[in-house]
Amino acid sequence: MDTSAEPEQPRNDAIASGPPIRQLFRAVIADRLPSPMPPQAAMLFDAEVDPSWDDQGFLGDFYNEILHQGTCRPATAGGLTLLAALAVDDRIPARHRFRVVGLLFSAATVAERHLAEAWPATPPHADPDSEARARSAVQAHVPDLLTRWSAECPAVRLALAGLAVVFPTDRTLPALTQRLQTFLHQHPQGTDIGDYVRFVLVLAAQDDDQTLTVTEKLTDAYWTGTVRGVPTRARALHLLGQMLSKVGAALAQPHAMQ
Repeated sequence: MDTSAEPEQPRNDAIASGPPIRQLFRAVIADRLPSPMPPQAAMLFDAEVDPSWDDQGFLGDFYNEILHQGTCRPATAGGLTLLAALAVDDRIPARHRFRVVGLLFSAATVAERHLAEAWPATPPHADPDSEARARSAVQAHVPDLLTRWSAECPAVRLALAGLAVVFPTDRTLPALTQRLQTFLHQHPQGTDIGDYVRFVLVLAAQDDDQTLTVTEKLTDAYWTGTVRGVPTRARALHLLGQMLSKVGAALAQPHAMQ
């Protein structure tokens, strides 16, 4: 019998390797997205796997491939469809759904947050066209994300609330106040979650004067401030992004996401 050539390993076996979170993400994306997939999906489906990857190493590389060092590139908008698919699948643990919704928030607000940081200069690595496409890509997925509110855990609801005020509508803003009442009762002002929820409700009121007043009050007390000449929305989203990150850090333990 000729044994000079080993049979080729089936592709499905080859790509089943890697850390568990990669395998889970791959299964969800394979089920939910048709071909052709965005280029970032190669990190899920390629047969070659970085041998140094554990779950956290893979996640860092995967997310950075989509939103590269917090900036948008021409391929970013396509990659956001991967995050949106992961965010609406219950097979993905809640702590990871929280993170991908947070990344969708970050992608949708890159232009404003970076403007607030760099003002009055042009933000470094700015790419207005890619940023606009990323924002539109996130906006297209927001209705599906928000329809999951009643089924989501409290932690993911906090991230969804941030997205809701980035893309306000006459339907979602009135509902937001009612939906956040439980958080208001459970988390007093002066706590990370309590301040975040109250600031979301300020933004939902769409009163620029009130937004500016509360933004300055909170940044003076707790957060990295921005120049007063920055447009109010940019300052507010810069602050909201910081607050959401801190809420995420506080909820980082798996038991906090149940």
